[in-house]
Amino acid sequence: MNQIFQMKTIAVVGMSPKPERPSHYVGIYLIKSGYDVIPVNPVHKEIAGIATYPSLLDIPNKVDVVNVFRRSEHTPFIAEAAIAVGAKALWLQDGVYNKEAKQIAEDAGLLVVMNDCILRRHSQISEC
Repeated sequence: MNQIFQMKTIAVVGMSPKPERPSHYVGIYLIKSGYDVIPVNPVHKEIAGIATYPSLLDIPNKVDVVNVFRRSEHTPFIAEAAIAVGAKALWLQDGVYNKEAKQIAEDAGLLVVMNDCILRRHSQISEC
């Protein structure tokens, strides 16, 4: 897990423009922690003043980590897209768990975290 926090560009799939939503405040936390965050949301062109992309495949920049705030059944497709864009890690947030997505990502050499919060883990590591 610590290896993931050394990576710098994080695509937040399902990032919301609503400040009260976990996908929004986690993304903002990551920005404040020094990460380059790329919001992925097909409905919005911009979130928190940052250009937003409709899918991972539309991002023109390199992506290191794909952080997912989508329902578990959507994650196999997201895992495949993460591989296609050359990501090194797939992080499924609290409540998001899919064995198929995990297997797809791991078979391609990605690090995988499921059913865990990247903000919570990062803040624990940062306290040390």
